[in-house]
Amino acid sequence: MQSQTLHWVDYTIIITILVASVGFGGYFANRQKSTNKYFKGGGTIPAWALGMSILATIISSVTFLAYPGAAYKSNWILLVQGLMVPVVLLSIVWFIVPLYRDVIGLSAYEYFEKRFGVVARLYSSVGFILAHFSKMGTVFFLLAVALSSMMGVNTYLILWVLGISIITLTLLGGIEAVIWLDVFQGFMFIVGGLLTLGILLFVPAGGPTAVLKIAYENNKMGFGPYDLDFTKLTFIVLVLNGIFYAIQKYGTDQTIIQRYLVAKSDKAAIKASLIGVLLCIPVWAMFMFIGTCLFSYYKITGASLPANIKADAVFPYFIVNEMPIGIIGLVISALIAAAVSTLDADMNCLAAIGVEDYYCRIKKNTTDKQKLTMGKIFVVFSGLGALGIATIYIESGGEGVLGIIFGLYAIFSAGIAGLFLLGIFSKRANKQGLYIGMATCVLFTAYALLTSMKVDFGNGPTLILDLGKFNFTHHDYMLGVYSHVILFGVGWAASFLFPKREIDKNLTIYSYIEKRKQGEVR
Repeated sequence: MQSQTLHWVDYTIIITILVASVGFGGYFANRQKSTNKYFKGGGTIPAWALGMSILATIISSVTFLAYPGAAYKSNWILLVQGLMVPVVLLSIVWFIVPLYRDVIGLSAYEYFEKRFGVVARLYSSVGFILAHFSKMGTVFFLLAVALSSMMGVNTYLILWVLGISIITLTLLGGIEAVIWLDVFQGFMFIVGGLLTLGILLFVPAGGPTAVLKIAYENNKMGFGPYDLDFTKLTFIVLVLNGIFYAIQKYGTDQTIIQRYLVAKSDKAAIKASLIGVLLCIPVWAMFMFIGTCLFSYYKITGASLPANIKADAVFPYFIVNEMPIGIIGLVISALIAAAVSTLDADMNCLAAIGVEDYYCRIKKNTTDKQKLTMGKIFVVFSGLGALGIATIYIESGGEGVLGIIFGLYAIFSAGIAGLFLLGIFSKRANKQGLYIGMATCVLFTAYALLTSMKVDFGNGPTLILDLGKFNFTHHDYMLGVYSHVILFGVGWAASFLFPKREIDKNLTIYSYIEKRKQGEVR
């Protein structure tokens, strides 16, 4: 896609909203006098705002770009993963929220230490840190490249201007600024999506009827293929992956667990979670529908696209070349908002983990002021680290050594959802059995990644480890299923090799069931 020069009106809108976002962090700066306020908001944030924040945290610029690209190229199959989220959340939120609010202070991974010991806490928290660093770097990279192609501005300039802005607002405003800015940004990308849909549906001749007819005739609105085949992206693969994605996200992810703790009460936290998830589904569907409408738009109007344009680049091309002046600026601002609302949450949560899981463990008897100062330092380091990853991505074209590094991260942080399920549902599971499960999971994940991941050292893509017919050939998404199942299954079975020990019943679902029978849970 060729670089474009936007109208000054669009630049003004984009710059104004970005500056306002940084100012938003400054507005809350004077309130951040304690770690409770900086990481939990002091228990003053209403449930509806937390729900919007959960929505904004989950909907990133990757969604903004990838979902339309996927639907333009194929159909709505990627939406299947998201559709599993409310199914899982409605099953677990009732006992997960009170459990975490009862047994942890700030870090979600404190639960795993209380249930299985310090190794389990470090394993899960390191997994979160590495996964979110890689995600942040990817979001920064994709956003900078997309904006550079749309605006005709140097990629590195965009990357570092946005990066420093997001670091600044997160550093100054703490979780309060993050959540209230998420509310604004959530509305921003919803409005941006609706404006886009309005143009896509009503500009082509024949209006919505013609757009839907073309989409239907070209099979753009289905969820297939429906084959029982784990080697390719099928409906069943996305269903299974979506179940474990939801368990990991809402049962172990600090960005969500921290929202539970910010809420005023258990009831408010549950309400916020449900609001966030129930808003996510229509937003995900809207961006899928945008991709479908893009396909119909170019079919009906006959508008030209650059030769060999990739599916992910069609939406950015449409924004710059087909939208009116002013609307372009608003939609690009919405794209930026989608990234900001994910990245600021990640930075704050990474800082919380850094303080609770590492700083306080290394340095005993710290004051709250010291923890607050260190938390702000961690915000800066996490932001700069993600910018560094994105810079390397740009230098290498998004490929190369980082792919290997993140593959290794996946190996040594696999099976977190299985760990969570083991702790919650098994009273017999113990730390010795868990360690065997973790080791088995790591070995399996290493085998699967090394025999399926290809790298190019100048002689063309080749497998890192080629075992012939014994290579892992299932789709990558299935690895996100097998690793959790293996850790849970092996960890549970291996626990019977060691003496049974009494555990705190408040750390399992059975405490919730007992309290419900006694009428203590409403």
